[in-house]
Amino acid sequence: MSNFTFVQKVRNKIRVDKSTKLKLATNIKLVGCRITIKGLNNKLELEEGVKIHRSNIEIMGNNCSVKIGKNSMIGDDCYLMVKEEKINLMIGESCGLSRNVKMMASDGHPIYQNGVRINEAQDIILGDNIWIADNVTILKGVEIASGAVVGINSMVTKSIPSHTIVAGNPARVVKEGINWEP
Repeated sequence: MSNFTFVQKVRNKIRVDKSTKLKLATNIKLVGCRITIKGLNNKLELEEGVKIHRSNIEIMGNNCSVKIGKNSMIGDDCYLMVKEEKINLMIGESCGLSRNVKMMASDGHPIYQNGVRINEAQDIILGDNIWIADNVTILKGVEIASGAVVGINSMVTKSIPSHTIVAGNPARVVKEGINWEP
């Protein structure tokens, strides 16, 4: 892997702090993206064949990372957010995020009860070959196993087993034992 060139990167706004580690394959395609990385020792990794269109990636914290696996595609108006300390957002290989998908590994603001924080940030992990339909929100602490499909307008608050279709708010399993083709 090497640093990318701007030939295939059109109208992007990329701002990163000096200690950020970028690991970007040569054949990625970023179009109209906004990438903001603030904090110490954060990492962004985009593997071979990744395509991201008009979406936002924010890493705001220290020792956090976002990794998008080979041949994954992120559609328009998606928002991937990692905040706080040592939090990761990982998308496996050959995943497809449709339009307006939000993945938030933090609530954005701490909430306390009796002086104790009750909403710690947590990792979000997607396996391989996952399809996320339009207008889906995936919250902190969720793991979506390989081969799963998330239906349109769903709110994913809990982990999802492999080869299932989930839908709804909150998302629940509606079909098991499925396979899908991109």
